[in-house]
Order: sequence, then structure tokens, then C-alpha cells
Amino acid sequence: MLPPEPPPLPALTRAESEFIDSYLEVIDQVGRINPARGTHTYGALRAAQALVARATALRDALTVMHMRGESELHTVTLARALRVLDGERRASRITVPPERPS
Repeated sequence: MLPPEPPPLPALTRAESEFIDSYLEVIDQVGRINPARGTHTYGALRAAQALVARATALRDALTVMHMRGESELHTVTLARALRVLDGERRASRITVPPERPS
């Protein structure tokens, strides 16, 4: 039995797609750095190093959008894309987890 088909991504411009992809990559790296969830300094160090490149790609995507005259973010459409791409789960890794009872 195959898993259910995910909903289709909304129509995005190439720059919006790069924006969403870069944003999620930044979130992934910050989640790996999160001191409340990480287990090894080396993994956090590698994620911090990768974060620079991901943040640069995010900046570049936003620059392209701005230069093309895309002055507003279509938040409903972009939020739908984030949900389809599992953004809620990925973003939850940057939060502090609830305290465990002792």
C-alpha cells in the first residue's frame, strides 16, 4: 500500500520557489544547531557552517524577487507551500521542547 499522495504545491514563481526552499534549508540548519535538541558539538558546528550558505541563498532569492518588482509576499500561497513541504514539522525543531517530568 502506497502512502497518500501529498497535496500539490501551489503555483509559485521560480524566485518564490527558491525563497521557500532556502527558507526551509535555513530552518533545517537552525534546528540542527538548537542546543535544546542537539547532542554533539561537531554536528552543530557543521550546521552553523552550512547556515551561512543557506542564508546567502535565502537573501539572493529575496533580492531577485525585490528586483523583479515583487514587493509583497503572498503569505497564504507561501504558507500553503510550506505546509505541503512539511514546514511545520521542520520549524518545530527550532523551538525549545517541553520540559520532561523528573
